[in-house]
Amino acid sequence: MENADVVELGSEPYPVRRTRKRQLRQVDFIFDGNEMRGLEQNPETKSRWAQMARSGKKVMQFLRGGVYVANVADGKVTFYQRRMAQRA
Repeated sequence: MENADVVELGSEPYPVRRTRKRQLRQVDFIFDGNEMRGLEQNPETKSRWAQMARSGKKVMQFLRGGVYVANVADGKVTFYQRRMAQRA
């Protein structure tokens, strides 16, 4: 599934695309009535999430309205609570 062209969330298929500059995988989808984007972590940044990605862990960032609201690293979800509250 790592190199899938389409992912299914519930019963809905969503295409997996690549960003232009870094060729990172991304998928736009609807979750709980909200337009969301899942974006593969860029391993070339200085963040701790990038460090995890460089070490081989699967890290994905999630955005709503262009604001990072959560990530998943090796299956564990971390919500950015303050940002979620601001966007609600």
